[in-house]
Amino acid sequence: MTVEDRPQQHGNATPRVDQWLWSVRITKTRADAAELCRSGHVKVNGKTVKPAAKLVVGDRIETRVHQLERVVVVTKLISKRVGAAVATECFDDHSPPPPERSLAPPVFERDRGAGRPTKRDRRRLDELRGRSDRTR
Repeated sequence: MTVEDRPQQHGNATPRVDQWLWSVRITKTRADAAELCRSGHVKVNGKTVKPAAKLVVGDRIETRVHQLERVVVVTKLISKRVGAAVATECFDDHSPPPPERSLAPPVFERDRGAGRPTKRDRRRLDELRGRSDRTR
């Protein structure tokens, strides 16, 4: 059964995919949600969808937001943006855990609040970045 072939629930009660993603706070703006759909980064039940695709309860939405994979199952249909506590009740999150950050220290580290880098610090940074413009 394709997204378009599914039965509609209560006439206009089925929200658009972009509207629902924005309503449950997966994206910051509705325009961001629509852009994700147009660029092919949103799949409903394994199929890439357009922003106007309708949702029903039980749909599995897979998307990539800010380099993080999000997988959610729709449990409640809403079309208006709600508070964060209510939004989490509208879906079951099956997203994989975010990748762990590397435990290696940064290549060049400065203490917070240490002020501007000295000339020596700037030269070291330039050498690390491969921008050795110094002529001797």
